[in-house]
Amino acid sequence: MNFRETIRRVVLSALLAALPLAGVAHATEGGGGAYPNGAEDFMAGAVPPPGNYFINYFNYYSADRLKDNSGNAVDGFKLKVAADVLRFIHVTDKQFLGGFWGVHAFIPLVYMDVSLNPPVAPGPMDDSRASLGDIIVDPVILSWHGANWHAATGVDIFIPTGNHDKSRLANVGRNYWTFEPIVSATFLPGAGVDLSAKLMYDINTENSDSTVPGVSKYRSGQEFHADFAAGKKTGDVTAGLAGYYYRQMTDDEADGVNVPGKRGQVVAFGPALKYDYKNMSLSLKYLIETEVKNRPAGDNLWFKFIYAF
Repeated sequence: MNFRETIRRVVLSALLAALPLAGVAHATEGGGGAYPNGAEDFMAGAVPPPGNYFINYFNYYSADRLKDNSGNAVDGFKLKVAADVLRFIHVTDKQFLGGFWGVHAFIPLVYMDVSLNPPVAPGPMDDSRASLGDIIVDPVILSWHGANWHAATGVDIFIPTGNHDKSRLANVGRNYWTFEPIVSATFLPGAGVDLSAKLMYDINTENSDSTVPGVSKYRSGQEFHADFAAGKKTGDVTAGLAGYYYRQMTDDEADGVNVPGKRGQVVAFGPALKYDYKNMSLSLKYLIETEVKNRPAGDNLWFKFIYAF
């Protein structure tokens, strides 16, 4: 290890001791979770009928504040993430428990830029990286449809395919597996009203090559989170409110020891629009985070394109 790397680790260790912060410290390793909060909105519970589908998600997230366990902001941190995610869906005509069986896979391409300005040497640090992220698959998605409702369930599996290096600030990959049971639903009470939600619970495996200085093995806590939307459709346009809720449910573990008082949480809201055209749809939303603890606090821009073959 060279001198600069030694100094960098000393500085990060000092920040960790002083600041219970996600993105640099605890509240899940590296900050946030495997799932990009806010990805789904209108018709979140409506898996399409048997056939083949493609969805392209574009997300830009920017944060210039870190919040501690009391929700107070700490300066000297900036994070920018741009991601383009390709999702491929196949829904079969086979049924199980009355629901149609489908499969899907996500391939994320991610750019991340992280900067720190610690109050001690070696001064400002910046790191960026662009690479393949952690691929997501689900071999068993079940979906049901009623006269004015839709529902679906499955277990998404996050595979640690993304680039990871414990000596760097910017890590696109998380270097551990995540298993995420999902329940989603859409209710259409009439007059074009759409009430949708997607509920998820993340169970993380251990990272044996931890990015936390002085820790060799790190296990991020279990996480509950939900995307939601409420809107009204007029013609081909749906307009309304979208957002997400995130709360870490269990403590992290560092080398087998619980790390208390570092659980992350966030709520986000913002305007959302969706336009349907023939066998395609486009959606756009801008979500602002609030009620943040032990995480970065910022804004989320989402653009989604859906195509039915």
